[in-house]
Amino acid sequence: MRRYASTGSPYEPRFGISRAVLAGQIIAVGGTAPLGPDGQTVAHGDAGGQARRCLEIIGEALEILGASLSDVIRTRILLTRIEDWGIVAQVHGEFFGDIRPVTTVVQVSRFVDPDWLVEIEADAVIEE
Repeated sequence: MRRYASTGSPYEPRFGISRAVLAGQIIAVGGTAPLGPDGQTVAHGDAGGQARRCLEIIGEALEILGASLSDVIRTRILLTRIEDWGIVAQVHGEFFGDIRPVTTVVQVSRFVDPDWLVEIEADAVIEE
């Protein structure tokens, strides 16, 4: 049995995707872009601000499915400028400092919107 979470991204219906899917005890949160409630990019030119927004959206998706950031076991951070890793890592640490999921940081050539500097994915496990 699957449950789905939407956070209102205009890309969800367009691509036929969900922000997050709960299957059994596992929640997968897809690549999350720095979009405000209006569907527009936030924190132009600020990778830290964009990472913060991505993690807020991930937290919202997890809550919809009955989980929280404390259930996250893995994150993936995708950057268009690898030199932003330090500020993004600092923001990631603010959200996950005590949780300490495993993570991967990679540079990509670009995203769907060229104003996005970062996207973040997360996997979580809900305990029975």
